[in-house]
Amino acid sequence: MRFLIVRTDVRAAADVDLTAAWADGGRLRDETVAPEPRRQVVHADDREAALVLARALAAVGAVRAGRQRVKVLPLDEPPSVWPSWPDDQGG
Repeated sequence: MRFLIVRTDVRAAADVDLTAAWADGGRLRDETVAPEPRRQVVHADDREAALVLARALAAVGAVRAGRQRVKVLPLDEPPSVWPSWPDDQGG
């Protein structure tokens, strides 16, 4: 499965927006409608590589200070076949 590793700016939220989202039970932000501004984008071919790259990006000073964040997003659908687990009968 392929992954996208993204370093984004964190958007500040006004207290009024936080209160409204809390009162309505809704979301403060919807990343599908208005994603955070991207600073850096990297692709990886497997999960392990994606996590290594995410750790490296997390070492950036702005991420450590809380002004930016790192997201790891799967690009492909997960496999449709689930692993078979042994049942209680030993089979």
